Amino acid sequence: MTIAGSILVLGLALLSCVADGAPRHHIGLSHRRSLVDGSGAAVTVFDVTKHGAKADDKTDNAETWRAACDSGVPAKMVIPGGTFVTSPVVFQGPCKSTEPIVFEVQGNVKATTDLSEYSSEQWILFEIIDGLTLNGGGTFDGQGSAVWKYNDCHENKQCQPLPSSIKLSKVKNAFVHEISSVDSKYFHMHVTSCHSISIHNINLTAPANSPNTDGIHISHSDGVHVTSSKIGTGDDCVSIGQGSTNILISQVFCGPGHGLSVGSLGKYKNEEDVSGIVVTNCTLFNTTNGVRIKSYAASDPSQAFNITFKDITMDSVKNPIIIDQKYGSRNAAVIHRQKPYHIMYTLATPSRVKISNVHYQNIKGTSTSNVAVSFLCSSSVPCQGVELVDIDLAYIGQKANMPLSSSCLNANVKSGGKQNPGCN
Repeated sequence: MTIAGSILVLGLALLSCVADGAPRHHIGLSHRRSLVDGSGAAVTVFDVTKHGAKADDKTDNAETWRAACDSGVPAKMVIPGGTFVTSPVVFQGPCKSTEPIVFEVQGNVKATTDLSEYSSEQWILFEIIDGLTLNGGGTFDGQGSAVWKYNDCHENKQCQPLPSSIKLSKVKNAFVHEISSVDSKYFHMHVTSCHSISIHNINLTAPANSPNTDGIHISHSDGVHVTSSKIGTGDDCVSIGQGSTNILISQVFCGPGHGLSVGSLGKYKNEEDVSGIVVTNCTLFNTTNGVRIKSYAASDPSQAFNITFKDITMDSVKNPIIIDQKYGSRNAAVIHRQKPYHIMYTLATPSRVKISNVHYQNIKGTSTSNVAVSFLCSSSVPCQGVELVDIDLAYIGQKANMPLSSSCLNANVKSGGKQNPGCN
């Protein structure tokens, strides 16, 4: 395996690469110990400090886990208390053990801030692994505040995204729990091309004004469950992108941030459909959006269907319930006012993402906008089978005596129970 750029020492077993094409040397496994897990199987434990890693908050530590992955025995990698600095690291399978490999982070792991060290779009990558546990109560610190100024994606559609903190790619049967991520450069977690992933009791934080710091972005994945977690960021707390199926978001506290979102969809050609999404028992506090579905205008055809938002509490949320099928066109519209011919083209090209069978049930709380329900659906493929049941929202914005209202465009809506506001 060849990895561009310097690769640090956080390894289990441990093939060390210094740079792309550099010689590799095998570090012995003398500093390992065996424990017995609950099933009676021996678990080999690797402490990274026994392999040269230093918790001094300055030494760049790095290695891969190739030898442990190939050992065929149940293994646990431990990053003990202390602060470790590392540039990009890849933990790649497939592994030979039939038991999940455990990556236990007890201390603080900090990312380097020199962007020239990042040859790909992530800091820590787990890929092609069947059976992984990531836990330990420790913290991944992306040190994003040092590089957020280089993020120009809000004005440059061809921008180069900054690296995400943790990426799971082609991973199956993983359990991520009791970890924290702070100040990611881009996404805190990116789950893509994965199956059967459980994310439980994690804490993701970044300032409200930090750009594109989505808590968890999910794409091309099936069976991802995010439960009992706290997420506060500068972007979506959870974003569910193309190719996502059978996704559960439950008991998540979101805020600050841009809400819990399906999308954005339709940005790329030939996107895969999204279906089987359930968002339930969540609380949103002081977010710009609540539960949202968003797609770009002028998109290729695709679908988002069988989506349920249920038992949601809104606390001072600006747009509690929203479908926006002109996502990304707001800023362009301002520029196009000086170019009327371009305006005509933009307005004549609606989204072709078909949204259907969307259920909003028992959503209550407060809105800082007087438009608490906003459905801006496509004129080309109007939203079908949208259900509003037991909606009870109150306006607490700055405009005194402003009545709560809704805006429902190109949406086929069925209502039941309390409707405050109803969809007119």
